[in-house]
Amino acid sequence: MDATRIAVVGAGVVGMSTAMSIASMVPRCSVTVISDKFTPNTTSDVAAGILIPQAYPDTPVHTVKRWFRETFDHLSAIARSADAVDAGVHLVSGWQIFRSMPSEEVPFWADVVLGFRKMTETELKRFPQHVFGHAFTTLKCETSAYLPWLERRVRGTGNLLLTRRIEDLWELQPSFDIVVNCSGLGSQQLAGDSMVSPVRGQVLQVQAPWLKHFIRDVSGLTYIYPGASYVTLGGTKQKGDWNLSPDAEISRGIFSRCCTLEPSLRRAYAIKEKVGLRPSRLGVCLQKEIVSRGGQRLFVVHNYGHGSGGISVHWGSAMEATRLVNECIQDLRASATTSKL
Repeated sequence: MDATRIAVVGAGVVGMSTAMSIASMVPRCSVTVISDKFTPNTTSDVAAGILIPQAYPDTPVHTVKRWFRETFDHLSAIARSADAVDAGVHLVSGWQIFRSMPSEEVPFWADVVLGFRKMTETELKRFPQHVFGHAFTTLKCETSAYLPWLERRVRGTGNLLLTRRIEDLWELQPSFDIVVNCSGLGSQQLAGDSMVSPVRGQVLQVQAPWLKHFIRDVSGLTYIYPGASYVTLGGTKQKGDWNLSPDAEISRGIFSRCCTLEPSLRRAYAIKEKVGLRPSRLGVCLQKEIVSRGGQRLFVVHNYGHGSGGISVHWGSAMEATRLVNECIQDLRASATTSKL
């Protein structure tokens, strides 16, 4: 059988990491990443990039934890390598704080991050409106560096990046043997999935180089994530909102809430407003299917619906998508053998 032709639709962190995983783990294949938007114009470019996973009602916790551990281990290796600066991956320590006692004091991911512990009374005095908290070290993935780095890695193995808007996955048949759908919100149309919907996130990117520790209110609506190039202040979770234009009133609210947690932010400068639409779903769609039309068929692997947790589990879900691609290749070869007989 000739080299398997694989198309990955979508060039955010899920799409690019899936392309890289396939290119490195699937023998005798060619990979083409197809998207109407590449970095710096993807939703992933707006993401703060902190590795703190979310739970999904329709995805088992042990599955999410496996994806998170695989992602954490993968990025940890990059953070220890000579590629760390170019890839924009580094360790960051900080606090996750609660206004009331949580039902579970230890989250499912506590043994994956480094040095997880409960905050001391002395630490909590910094946040008088909060009664409980976690201290730990995790990873920060600067998407403004990580996405270009992924693109270079994918291209470096002889694969292609193609700017094109796809209206129907069937357009890619017969040019490709397998299509991997990492289109996020685009899956409303491409997969006919009404379960995936936008959750609007607005953030501020500011210069405050003296800040080194992250602070995250567990509500997810107020957070301060220092990075190598800027500090990300957030945020919002506006369900069903497709508006990509920044809202000045929301920006003022974000800045005010973050300054309450960290008063030194009042000296922040070079403030930029950013908006992204998270592809939210009750559970991540990670599965394979065969699409048939007019006696022809197309193998499709879906990998989308990660919501705000995409960065935290992207490599783990990419590895699972790669396993599904390998299963599709086995089916293709079995079909080729049968047709010859």
